[in-house]
Amino acid sequence: MSLEVSQKISVEKIAKSKIDQVDFNELPFGQIYSDHMLVCDYEDGKWQLPKIVPYQNISLDPSAKIFHYGQSVFEGMKAYKDEQDDIWLFRPLDNQKRLNISAKRLAMPELPESYFMEGLEALLLLEKDWIPTTKNSSLYIRPFIFASGNGFHASPSDKYKFIIACSPSGPYFGGELKVLIEQKYSRSANGGVGYAKAGGNYAGQFYPTNLAIQKGYHQVIWTDDTTHENIEEAGAMNIFIRIGDTLITAPTSDRILDGITRKSIIKIAKDQGIAVEIRNISVHEIVEAHNNGILKEMFGAGTAAVISPIDAFGYQDKDYMLPKMEDSYANKLKKQITDIQYNKSEDKFGWRYGVK
Repeated sequence: MSLEVSQKISVEKIAKSKIDQVDFNELPFGQIYSDHMLVCDYEDGKWQLPKIVPYQNISLDPSAKIFHYGQSVFEGMKAYKDEQDDIWLFRPLDNQKRLNISAKRLAMPELPESYFMEGLEALLLLEKDWIPTTKNSSLYIRPFIFASGNGFHASPSDKYKFIIACSPSGPYFGGELKVLIEQKYSRSANGGVGYAKAGGNYAGQFYPTNLAIQKGYHQVIWTDDTTHENIEEAGAMNIFIRIGDTLITAPTSDRILDGITRKSIIKIAKDQGIAVEIRNISVHEIVEAHNNGILKEMFGAGTAAVISPIDAFGYQDKDYMLPKMEDSYANKLKKQITDIQYNKSEDKFGWRYGVK
């Protein structure tokens, strides 16, 4: 960390830690929060210095623009601890850059890289004991920016708040994953904000996802907004389809998030000699591949779940089961990514970032 920002970050420590109340062997995802959080305010046309304070409630005026016009963007990250008790992040600068891409799209001020990275590192060093070491667990990190200025006028806010909060978490999904290919509702549209991690993108997904859950599915696979013929994303994750020995994923666009796990999977797969195609893939092609016995795998990819194999998908009132693969691409690629994240293997791509 540079001295310019890191030594100016004030730290207010909690009077008594609540870490002794946590069972690190039974961690739900995103429901337990560490002792401290980083807070940084934007006012008078510039970001103020970050500060670390005890995890606490936020007080806002009822006219705060976040409540009325939805200016809110976020990222999802994880911190890992290896056997030597060292702390590692995975491609954090990609998260920082994407946060600013999202903020710009919602007319919000971009955050300086030093504020993001040095604030994050200072927070993680303070919360080091909150990083779990149990299998498949990590410290989930949620950086987010929202409009904190007041006023009912439909215009961008003049004040914003940047916060980083942390949650020791176990696996995101457990058990088999059954998804429904959506044919009516859309996640996003051309020219919209689908490529941004905007809170409203996820709010708009909840209703059709709840409808799918009522039918016995866990998530929705989104299709394009005009024809509903091409596969786009799986729930809150990017999606990969294996036909034969080829791994296929949709290209990023205005509608599809440029997932960091997605990019990593493509890179590792190509490095391993797996054929990868980045192209549009239709529902018809997937169903036909299933009927011909060459649809081998489908899986979602994202920070929270890393890789989540899909066991079955529903389409037009019919369920299609996927074969059980002993040597699946999903398991192979997940192990390679997590071995890098937990500092268990060589990182030939330079993705692992040590927090010192």
